[in-house]
Amino acid sequence: MAVKADPNSVTRSKTELKRPRMYRVVFYNDDFTPMDFVVDILQHIFGKTPSEAYSLMMSVHRGDYAVVGVYTRDIAYTKVRVTTEAAKKSGYPLKVEAMPDTD
Repeated sequence: MAVKADPNSVTRSKTELKRPRMYRVVFYNDDFTPMDFVVDILQHIFGKTPSEAYSLMMSVHRGDYAVVGVYTRDIAYTKVRVTTEAAKKSGYPLKVEAMPDTD
């Protein structure tokens, strides 16, 4: 026997979407990774313009580290992995990390 739904008792639920948690990608300064390599990575993996990439590279170079972008978790960790693999393949110890954004 089939059960008929009462059209007067329709339950509607409201789905509330939350913004995904964001993650900062951080480059750390070292004395071995060439500046040109860092600029190239920032342009090709992080989609920065040449001037943005140069400015970020200089921020890393002048300080101990710099945040180079803020992304959703999966994108941040993928960019970290691809960057680390490219650095290792080229023989550089570039340290890159993703961490939860506190803002």
